[in-house]
Amino acid sequence: MARKNKKTLSDPYAKREAAKYENPIASRELILEILENGEGPQSLNYLHQALGVDSDQVADAMARRLGAMERDGQLIRNRQNHYLPISKVDLVRGRVMGHADGFGFLIPDGGGEDLFLSPFEMRTLLHGDRAVVRPAGKSKRGKLQGKLVEIIERHNKQVVGRYYKESGIGFVVPDNKRLNQDIMIPAEKTNGATNGQFVVVAIVQQPNRSRQPIGEISEVLGDHLAPGMEIDVAIRSYDLPYKWSQEVLQEADQFDENSIQQQLKSRKDLRELAFVTIDGSDAKDFDDAVYCEPRRSGWHLWVAIADVSHYVQIDSALDGEARTRSTSVYFPERVIPMLPEQLSNGLCSLRPDVDRLCMVCEMFVSDEGELKSNNFYDAVIRSSARLTYEEVQQILYVKDAEAREKRQHLLPDLENLQGVYNALRKQRKKRGAIDFDSKETIIKFDQQKKIEAILPRQRFEAHMIIEECMISANVAAAKFITKRKLPTLFRVHDGPTAEKLRDLKEFLQTLAISFTKADKPKPSDYMAVIKKISGRKDKHIIEMVLLRSMSQAVYSPDSIGHFGLALPLYAHFTSPIRRYPDLVVHRTIRHLIEEKNNNSFPLSQNDLLLMGEECSMCERRADEATRDVDAWLKCEFMLDKLGQTFSGVINSVMGFGFFVTLNDVFIEGLVHVTALKNDYYHYDEQSYCLYGERSKKRYSLGDEITVVVARVGLDERKIDFVLEEILSQKDGKTKNSKNKKRKKRKKNKSN
Repeated sequence: MARKNKKTLSDPYAKREAAKYENPIASRELILEILENGEGPQSLNYLHQALGVDSDQVADAMARRLGAMERDGQLIRNRQNHYLPISKVDLVRGRVMGHADGFGFLIPDGGGEDLFLSPFEMRTLLHGDRAVVRPAGKSKRGKLQGKLVEIIERHNKQVVGRYYKESGIGFVVPDNKRLNQDIMIPAEKTNGATNGQFVVVAIVQQPNRSRQPIGEISEVLGDHLAPGMEIDVAIRSYDLPYKWSQEVLQEADQFDENSIQQQLKSRKDLRELAFVTIDGSDAKDFDDAVYCEPRRSGWHLWVAIADVSHYVQIDSALDGEARTRSTSVYFPERVIPMLPEQLSNGLCSLRPDVDRLCMVCEMFVSDEGELKSNNFYDAVIRSSARLTYEEVQQILYVKDAEAREKRQHLLPDLENLQGVYNALRKQRKKRGAIDFDSKETIIKFDQQKKIEAILPRQRFEAHMIIEECMISANVAAAKFITKRKLPTLFRVHDGPTAEKLRDLKEFLQTLAISFTKADKPKPSDYMAVIKKISGRKDKHIIEMVLLRSMSQAVYSPDSIGHFGLALPLYAHFTSPIRRYPDLVVHRTIRHLIEEKNNNSFPLSQNDLLLMGEECSMCERRADEATRDVDAWLKCEFMLDKLGQTFSGVINSVMGFGFFVTLNDVFIEGLVHVTALKNDYYHYDEQSYCLYGERSKKRYSLGDEITVVVARVGLDERKIDFVLEEILSQKDGKTKNSKNKKRKKRKKNKSN
């Protein structure tokens, strides 16, 4: 029997709840504390007594809060309808990650080992659902298994895919291959879709043990290879918000140039400083502008960032939509912005020759690149010029006479930026920050929106000037906030896990590349490897393996540092137009520079933890969507190249074959082990290669080979290659066989 509290407990978060709600109730933290300190699961009546719930109105609000805590996986109800915290039972909550082959994994919310979900367990689940599972031993391969206990949130309300009808039965095959169940479509719910078309289907019944999900087609997107279809499909397949509500647009429309003029008296006027923006040639939203002056023994650097927090107020419709989106998504020739264009490309964008509201980070950087001091304040600036990376490269490094003449009035300022960059690079090298020379591509289109070419994206020193200035401002923001002991969202990047580190060491050992023996490597250890491989043909392959060994950077209120940049404190401050965490950091800094009481800050540690998880998830979703579109476009580009020959490099070796990146078009495809018909091939885990049983022929990482395009699967975003040498051998054998038969016939005739 549970012991009942005789007096109402005080809530340490009462002020926060009172600020949020007209009729505040007990905070989630207090509810969890009561349940954790109780003697086992507790009834609703027990909670009412402990919290002093004495009216139907408060009881209803309490029921809604408990329901929300159940949906968020903080609580669970047992068969007696008693509540207990997840932390007190041997259960794990998390998000389901499906696999195309029917099984899945539960990714725990609090980190830790993923739990394998068998195809049987996945019959009730779809990729993205949130669930609670019970650990159920280990599989034969040693993988921790999970058994479904409860589904706490359904992720897929609608799905995009291709509609088919076979034997009178309609169904949609999801475009996202992690959704491994087809959605059944009743005959009267097809919305006029025809066989093979892309459609959006609303799920009306989620799957259960005995049947697949059932849906109705809400939108017909169009035919298979229609221009722009890849982006329309990705937007819906990854559930990217792309429509603006009327309320959001009305809020954005209330601001104009006059709203800037009204702010001039209350801000520092920096319009006399020759700030410039330096971005890509296709950029439209300019978050940041920079200006630098030399000082004795160092540099005086100003980084001005668009003051999005002035326009997007907490809990406004704009704020809610920005948080839902969390990030702008950049597709080839199309952007899904985090904020409406009136702000993202208009009032917030630091265009040249117009007044703009900014939050400015003013820094003093020593000749050795150390950040000696910094300050933050609200300001107004007027950008002197909109420059591109290519243009700055021509001015500062190529020293093109025409380019320098055109920007003659800005030359001293640009050279000052070059000077502070050189100082900051010294510090970067000193701390051993990792610097990968990654290869990215640009897809160019013709007037018919068909792919014209796939080209490597060039990275200039001009890119790195801006990159180092932004890193300095981000470090300054993290230090400014931490020193004043206010919570915020940090950008954190953990070092490699023990398992990934072991795999990395084994891989480098096979290539005779030495690596630290320490259990916890430093970023400088990675840089030491990068320096050693600078002249190798397989350099980019080794760099890719190094990159994959590291953890993924995320957003969190816990400031554990940034491994890749070798920084103990780091936050994203410089891109609030396109990243929600930057907007959170701006709000934190504004709270501090306005000298408000820390206790009145509206975001708790728990709020920020949830926000960090949401933003990290949205960032991964955006990355997956853009990769998917790139893969689609690259497959489409290769459709008319079946049978053509290309040279390439092996970039990954698996037991089922190896992946090859083509040299000229930067496209990846698979040579499946079954296509190696000249021998039986086996996978050597130690040396990451396939070797022939009889011939001893080896296919290893970094090998240069020639392949022929054998198959392009647009639906699967996959390209299959075969080796030219094997095709040549096959053709040679066929010719030899025919020659032998001719000779035999001639011999028989002569006899």
